[in-house]
Amino acid sequence: MSRIQIVEQDGKPVCVVVPMDLWERIREAAEDAEDIADLERFDREDDGIRFPAAVAHAMADGARPVRAWREHKGLTLGALAEAAGLSKPFVSQIEGGRRTGSAATLKKLAAALGVPVGALVP
Repeated sequence: MSRIQIVEQDGKPVCVVVPMDLWERIREAAEDAEDIADLERFDREDDGIRFPAAVAHAMADGARPVRAWREHKGLTLGALAEAAGLSKPFVSQIEGGRRTGSAATLKKLAAALGVPVGALVP
C-alpha cells in the first residue's frame, strides 16, 4: 500500500497527501536544487572583485575607495602617488572627493594598488 494519498474532486486529482518524513526529503531536495542554481548563477555573474572586510568597513564609514584601499595596503599618500606616477596633491583630492580622476588616472591608481579599476569606483 502506498504511503501517498491522492485526493480527488469530481474525479480529478486536486491534492496529494504525503507523510511528513517524505515531505521533508522532498523539501530538502528542492532547497538543494535552489542552492545549486544560485551558486551557478553567482559563478556566471561573478565580476571577480573582492573587498577585504577592512576596505568594505572603511567605505561603509564614508572613506573613498582609493583611500580605503591605500590604507588597507599600508601605503602612504606619497608612496601611492609615486607608484602611480601622479602628484601627491592630486591623489589627495581624489581621496577627498574633490576630484574624480579620469579613467586613465584610476587605471594608474588601480595598478599601483594591485586592484581592478572597478574596485576604485564608488
